[in-house]
Amino acid sequence: MNKELMTARILEAKVMKGLTWEHLAEAVGMSPVWTTSACLGMNSMTEDKAFMLCEALGLDKDVAQALQVCPHKAWDNAVPQDPLVYRLYEVVGVYGDTLKALIHEKFGDGIMSAIDFTMTVDKEENPAGDRVVLTLNGKFLPYKAW
Repeated sequence: MNKELMTARILEAKVMKGLTWEHLAEAVGMSPVWTTSACLGMNSMTEDKAFMLCEALGLDKDVAQALQVCPHKAWDNAVPQDPLVYRLYEVVGVYGDTLKALIHEKFGDGIMSAIDFTMTVDKEENPAGDRVVLTLNGKFLPYKAW
């Protein structure tokens, strides 16, 4: 089974069972962002996590095996050359669909504004190496029906 079919089966089961990404994350003991990303094919799960997820969704062994396969993390847009900008681009490339799924689940169909928007960059000191903390804060803009 490929990652695309795996994702389709997971999404179908998630809807059929009425579960959220947070429910699934709790079931495997991981964060909602990471769990969603793995379900969308951008991360791989360990065997135990894959089987926990499949148990929660009522899915079989072939989905659990596909969840354990290392993904090919690629997207079709031009890649920036600056290392810092590239890493941010990589974050959106790998987690963009995950963020979209989580935002839609929490807010509905729409987008995060980059006009009514703030962003902070903070430094968190850490003995293992200082951390970059980015906070993106954008107004939710629902799509209109007419």
